[in-house]
Amino acid sequence: MLDSTDNSIAEIQTDLHKAISAIETIILGKSTQVKLAVCCLIARGHCLIEDLPGVGKTTLSQSIAHAFGLGFNRIQFTSDLLPADILGVSIFDPEQQLFRFHPGPVFAHFVLADEINRATPKTQSALLEAMEEKQITVEGETHQLKEPFFVIGTQNPLDQSGTFPLPESQLDRFMMKVSLGYPDQAAERALLSGDNPRELMHRLQPAVSIDRFIAIQTAVDTIHCSEPLLSYVQQLILATRNPGLFVYGISPRAGLAIVRASKAWALMNGRNHVEPGDVQAVFGAIADHRLTPSEQHSHPTSELVEELLEQTPIP
Repeated sequence: MLDSTDNSIAEIQTDLHKAISAIETIILGKSTQVKLAVCCLIARGHCLIEDLPGVGKTTLSQSIAHAFGLGFNRIQFTSDLLPADILGVSIFDPEQQLFRFHPGPVFAHFVLADEINRATPKTQSALLEAMEEKQITVEGETHQLKEPFFVIGTQNPLDQSGTFPLPESQLDRFMMKVSLGYPDQAAERALLSGDNPRELMHRLQPAVSIDRFIAIQTAVDTIHCSEPLLSYVQQLILATRNPGLFVYGISPRAGLAIVRASKAWALMNGRNHVEPGDVQAVFGAIADHRLTPSEQHSHPTSELVEELLEQTPIP
């Protein structure tokens, strides 16, 4: 376990900078999104990436796994995918005269749930226990998942054919949601004229070992969050519960995610304490997918969240 000395934090910042720089050689022009995804990872959260097909959702996920040396499994979600295809199944062994459990692809450090909203709600819900409790239950028997355990879910916009909206209970399991969007002209030109991103990704070497990565996750707990900062977070949470703005406010689970992600963001920036800017940096990615504007508001959720951040006094 790392202590919270300035030297240790500086070393962590250096390691994370190496990993982020490696990822950004493949995902061009998306520095903020890459940093948010890494922040989510070291904060022990799960990340949802929503965007159009072909903008790099899967490539980002695989690049993060490679950069941190994490065992990786990809599950392609389709309308005919069954929960057993994710969790595993017990098969009868005639020689031993008993059922043996055969683990599914969820048994990995890093699981990519690709196009998660193309599966039915029953199959989507197979991930709920795994994401919350780091375990699964099959036929009454509980199986622990590997540590660390991280899920990145990708989804296409809901107006595309063949998609099923994720229920609120599933969305709330994702600490953050990020959108990549189209690259700017400079990044797209570099992409068109450079090497194939998938070939670059396969050549990507881990920036940190798994043991070091777990130590970094543990170090997040040592970051100090003062009482005024906790009051600031609480004021933001209460503001989302204003029925004049949103149908429902964010949950206590989301509040815990804000504090933990803020600590991770502070650690990434070489500090042993949380500042208001850390909360503001992660708040939108945590709140946007959990909130639905009330009927009297025609503005998108992201704009309302920005207004909320501007109007809430900073301690």
